[in-house]
Amino acid sequence: MTVRSASPTLHGALLAVTVAIVAWSGFHPAERSTWFLETAPVYMAALAIGIAYPRWRFTPLVLAAIAVHCAILCVGGKYTYAEVPAFNWLRDEFHLARNYYDRIGHLAQGFVPALAAREILVRRGVLAKRGGWLFLFVTSICLAFSACYEFIEWWAALLLGQGADAFLGTQGDPWDTQWDMFCAFVGAMLAQLLLSGVHDRQLGDDPAASTRAGNS
Repeated sequence: MTVRSASPTLHGALLAVTVAIVAWSGFHPAERSTWFLETAPVYMAALAIGIAYPRWRFTPLVLAAIAVHCAILCVGGKYTYAEVPAFNWLRDEFHLARNYYDRIGHLAQGFVPALAAREILVRRGVLAKRGGWLFLFVTSICLAFSACYEFIEWWAALLLGQGADAFLGTQGDPWDTQWDMFCAFVGAMLAQLLLSGVHDRQLGDDPAASTRAGNS
């Protein structure tokens, strides 16, 4: 299996774009403490990718997905998830109950980690075959990740009190935690259903080619 790893050029380009977005996000954010909490995963992801780079490089699909997720986090950090202007406009224009940008964020929280988890499980040989078990493992990992993030929000609320309101972004919804995890659950499944074929080809597994070889 020959994995198509992301090139140094792609790493550099996505890093430059991400740094620019972080700089824009950090320029007079709505709340500095909230900005730091919301964008902290960006720095952790960049550090992890940098440390792993000499030995491990993600496929272009996963690396690009991580960069998009970083951008989503930075937008949420800039305005707070409850006050992203474009989604405020959607709320007012269509008489919606809330600003739904946080749902986008939590959908991405399942979508992008699903691709990353899938790649790690496949390349490390944790599961010998693709299919139902891989789908279940990846989805379960993403649900666990989402639950852990809710723990972090809970602890932030305990430590910061009302200062954590913007970070929590519940917007008065008593079921916000459950919605957050459900969105991550849906995102994890969508990522696998929509992108498994593309991902498998970058991982060096072309089912169509295998079928043709078997029939020849």
